[in-house]
Amino acid sequence: MPAPRIPVRLAGMLCAAAIAGCSTHAESPTPPRVARVAHPLAAHDQAAAIFPGEVHARHESALGFRVSGKISARAVDVGARVKRGDVLVELDARDFGLAASGAKAGLASAEAALRLAEAEHERYEALYAKRFVSQFERDAKVNALAAARARVDEARAEFDTARNQTGYASLRADADGVITAVSAEPGQVVAPGQAVVTLAHDGASEVEISVPEQQVAQYRPGQPAAIELWAEPGRQSAARIREVAPAADPTTRTYRVRVAFVDEAAAPRLGQTARVLFGGDSDRERWLVPLSALHEKGGRPALWRVDAATREVHLVEVGVDRYGEDGIVIEHGIDAGSWIVTAGVHRLREGEVIDPIDDANRRVTF
Repeated sequence: MPAPRIPVRLAGMLCAAAIAGCSTHAESPTPPRVARVAHPLAAHDQAAAIFPGEVHARHESALGFRVSGKISARAVDVGARVKRGDVLVELDARDFGLAASGAKAGLASAEAALRLAEAEHERYEALYAKRFVSQFERDAKVNALAAARARVDEARAEFDTARNQTGYASLRADADGVITAVSAEPGQVVAPGQAVVTLAHDGASEVEISVPEQQVAQYRPGQPAAIELWAEPGRQSAARIREVAPAADPTTRTYRVRVAFVDEAAAPRLGQTARVLFGGDSDRERWLVPLSALHEKGGRPALWRVDAATREVHLVEVGVDRYGEDGIVIEHGIDAGSWIVTAGVHRLREGEVIDPIDDANRRVTF
């Protein structure tokens, strides 16, 4: 039995109803996109630059012997406190004693030769006065006396040098302080000037940092800074740059900068890690925004600013002063009253209406 045929007019009406239903569903409004917003924060107190460093004594001595020899004893270890004049390391002094004895004997011999030359000179002077000897013979004795005197001076200098070298066998502290490094052990043969121990002098402490060559021109002696020890976060001490190295380190190509505590009585432990903070230009108004808020417009930094009346977002170009640990410091393009989108910036479109929330996911009412 053939299937019933649907009238053409009825089929057309059914199709039109279906299309109208689809069109109505497609044109239903979409809810506004939820976006996190916030006001920018004043950045007056943000540091312009932060450098890691290490606490050092202002004066440190790499002590070594003035003579070569074999170390016989070491009286200190790392961390030992010493007084000026204390013996730190000693060399085997037997060879120095023998050298001093030989020099002393040489001096005695030269003095004996001088006495003989003086006697000869006096005798020939008497004979020359009576014309028993010639002028040539008299001049020879005068020259012999002068040579004997020079030989005594030479022998005395050699004896003094040998005696001094005996004293150089003991390495002594040149100031009160603490031993921070030991680089030689008993039995080791050392050369003159070779560093054996490092002594950090008592007194003022400072932090040594390394500054890249493209930034070193911004820093000069006397410039204010702040020091914050890693062991004491949030506690900053006033400081000033004491010196800037005139030449870069050949390996790292950075410049060594010493930053001293303003309060010289401050006594952090040597070797502690610290941060040195330098402030920016406090006369300029700058704003701090999260890194997640940054977008781009035409290849330049930009932020989504919310129109408080319409809740529409508009992309505005901004000037970035610097990028820091806590966010981006903006120098122009926004103000204290601006509402900016701080998350999800890559999903927004120009003029889009948003549903704003704060960091605690609470709805924001403008």
